[in-house]
Order: sequence, then C-alpha cells, then structure tokens
Amino acid sequence: MITTIKKRVFEILEGSIHDKSSRICEIFIASLVVANVVAIILESVHSLHEEYEHVFHLFDMFSVALFSAEYILRVWSYAEKYTREDGGAWRGRKEYIFSFYGFIDFFGTMPFYAQLLFPGLDLRVLRIFRLMRIFKLSRYNSALTDLAEAIKAERDSFTSAMFLLLISCLLCSSLIYIAEGHLQPDVFPSIPATMKWFILTIISGWGNVDPVSIFGVVLVVLTQVLAIALAAILTGVVATAYTTQVERREAVYETQIREALADGIITGEEAEHLEKLKSQFGMSDEQVEAIAQQVRAEKKLQAAPKAA
Repeated sequence: MITTIKKRVFEILEGSIHDKSSRICEIFIASLVVANVVAIILESVHSLHEEYEHVFHLFDMFSVALFSAEYILRVWSYAEKYTREDGGAWRGRKEYIFSFYGFIDFFGTMPFYAQLLFPGLDLRVLRIFRLMRIFKLSRYNSALTDLAEAIKAERDSFTSAMFLLLISCLLCSSLIYIAEGHLQPDVFPSIPATMKWFILTIISGWGNVDPVSIFGVVLVVLTQVLAIALAAILTGVVATAYTTQVERREAVYETQIREALADGIITGEEAEHLEKLKSQFGMSDEQVEAIAQQVRAEKKLQAAPKAA
C-alpha cells in the first residue's frame, strides 16, 4: 500500500504527459512560484511592505509550507525511481537531493527557517535566496538546460573566447595605466583598478572616464572596438551552440520516430515515450508533425520501388 502511494506520488511530481493530476500539480507549483516572485518584488517597495507586511508574511508561510511538503515528498518518492537491482531507494533520493533542482528546492525554503533560527539575518540576503524559487520553473521548461548543454558542447570555443578576453584585459589595462595612470591617479591608481574599468567598459560600453592623453584616447577607442568584437564573438558562439543543440534535439526525436515507425505501427508505449520527449525538448506540435510527415514521406518513397 505504501509502495503504491509512493509510486503514485513520484509519477505526479515527476510529471506525466497523460496524467491529469500531474498536469494540475505542475500548473499549481509553477503559478505559486510566479506569485512568490511577484510578492518578493512588491515587498521591496517600502510603502507596500509597511502596509501589507502581515499579508506578505502569511503568504510566505503558506508558500514555504507547500514547498517544504513538495521537497519532502520528492525525497520520499524518489525511492521509486530505481529498482533494488539498479541501486534502490538511496540512489534515487541521493540523485535528487544533490541535483540542481534538489538544491533549488532546498534553498528556496531555507531562508524562512534560517530567519526563525537566526532572527538577526539581513533580510536583503534572504530575499536573494527566496528569488531562487524562480529556477523551479526550469523544471517545466528546457530552455536553461538547453543553454547549459549548448555551452558545454561548445566549451572549447567558449574557452578560447574567454582567453582572448583575458589577454585583451591584461594588455589594454596595462597600456592604459601607463598612458593615463600619472595623469588621472584617482581613476587609474593601479593595473587592477584599470582592469576593473576595462571590464566595465566591455560590459556597459563606456567606463565613464574620459582619457586625457592622445595615446589614452587611441587606447580607449581600441578598447571600444575590442569590446564590440568580443561581444560579437561570445554572442556568436552561444547562438551557434544553441542552434546546434536545437538541431541535435530534433535529430534525436526524428531517430525515435524512425524507430517507432520501423514496423509501421506506433504502440501506446512508443507514443507515450515520444510524447515525453516532445515535452522534455519543448518542441511544438508543428515541429513534431513536420518531422513525422518527413519520415512517412521517406518511407513511402522507399516502399514505392519495392511495390513496382
């Protein structure tokens, strides 16, 4: 009986395409996360915080109670993820507790309990931890996972671009310090301080400092051009990697469809597996239908010579 309940809880929380209860649970948790983020933002408004402090506090208590229950149920039910031969309950629970989502679920409720144990903690720091609840939404959307996988796949190119940024930072900062350090000692007192200015210039487009010497003007112009070039390189690397990841995802789905249509019939189990992949990859119905039509068309062309 307990095992059946545990398995059912795992199915609901883990998510099933054709399970209405799982879908309702997913929508409820996602809505609660969004409401929490909105509440945290509004709570930072001083006038609203003073007038509705008790409302914010009650809503936070309500949210923490539900998120804590969710965390405990996930730890408890993840025992059903693996059979005893595959590692058993401990493997499933350990996998969740030390996973990205496990940490997010834990730190999403931790500020409330930390404030109870240590009343003097800075509320601004706690608010930052509470904002981490927004990452719970990534459980129901593959965008962050796709971006991480894309960067991981193109880590060599990304590392090369970051190495160029480091070399440029060291070289330009040293030259600007030599050219402007004695003229503007308050702005460029040292190479590390100049490196800070360089990073700000790269990020924001201007370091809010006007050079005095002609050589300094030339270096600042070169830094601006370099900032644009490096930004374009990094953007291009990430964009290309993300596009490749999407294409790889579609290729995996197409392979699964080909395997399912190999015997000409898609069983209920195969259909459910394809539906899970569709949800996991965040693919639209149009994308899935286009891939399916392409596979069917190819099978018809292959079957035509045999019929002739």
